[in-house]
Amino acid sequence: MDKFSGQKRAGAYLFPPTEPFDARMLDVGDGHQIYVEQCGNPEGAPVVILHGGPGGGCSPAMRRYFDPAQWRVILFDQRGCGRSRPHAEIENNTTWHLVADIERIRAALDIEKWAVFGGSWGATLSLIYAETHPGAVAFLALRGVFLSMQRELDWFYGGGAGHFWPEQWQRFKSLVPEAEHGDLIAAYNRRLFSGDKMLEARFARAWAAWENVLASVSSDGRAGEAPADYARAFARLENHYFTNKGFVEEGQILRDLPRIAHIPGVIVQGRYDMICPPRSAYELSQGWTAGKLHIVRAAGHALSEPGISAELVRVMKDVGAARGRYGI
Repeated sequence: MDKFSGQKRAGAYLFPPTEPFDARMLDVGDGHQIYVEQCGNPEGAPVVILHGGPGGGCSPAMRRYFDPAQWRVILFDQRGCGRSRPHAEIENNTTWHLVADIERIRAALDIEKWAVFGGSWGATLSLIYAETHPGAVAFLALRGVFLSMQRELDWFYGGGAGHFWPEQWQRFKSLVPEAEHGDLIAAYNRRLFSGDKMLEARFARAWAAWENVLASVSSDGRAGEAPADYARAFARLENHYFTNKGFVEEGQILRDLPRIAHIPGVIVQGRYDMICPPRSAYELSQGWTAGKLHIVRAAGHALSEPGISAELVRVMKDVGAARGRYGI
């Protein structure tokens, strides 16, 4: 049981572990190769999973949100992270490179239309991809919505979330001189890209810890120490994207919602999400009439929150059973 909410742990709602029936490295140009895998039913409804971060990488647990008899599940590590190479690389690594990569995967796997499943940054990328290629998307499943807007960055890196987690916020900002506290994304950028591997690792772990400790509503305030290689890719890529405002114009995702007005979908949002507060999910739902907002009461940001896992599994099972209605 979850000690905070009394719910079952997330794993109790998931399907049993499964192994890929196909795994490959796909050359996407620009010196990048990305890891792609497929699992489940080769004849099932195709769904592509877009992981968070940027820089988080995909995990075996992500396969388990889909009935393996219903779904053909495609996972990949975005440029620079996970098993994709080169590791932690920011050159030729923008939102628009990732959108093009998703289309390369779809073409390589000979898929006409698929469902798109993404959380946090993965929700951002899902929306931008769908708005760019609306004819390729049959259904959108989004979790913990981030719209790549300045107010969202200000909340998380400007002190908003720190009002709820003051000890962890003090730890995060105290690593740089007070004179640099006005722009912590820029302050960390100078150190994450300093060329000093030990300094980069130290600040990468601090960057990752600040986010990880706030991910779950049941967090006790201790994030643990992420492995250096993972933290370096996660922090460098996330900082690179946030420094560049996600490579989109302010408010672009909401502005372009008419392009996906016809695409059905669901938004699953934790009420107490400290990383991506519910305001963005609500605003998205107001502009995207085909998207239904589900607020999970006792949940934060993480995919592994029990209530969020339960709702996503339920939704995807229903969509898989009615795949003909969605054209997949």
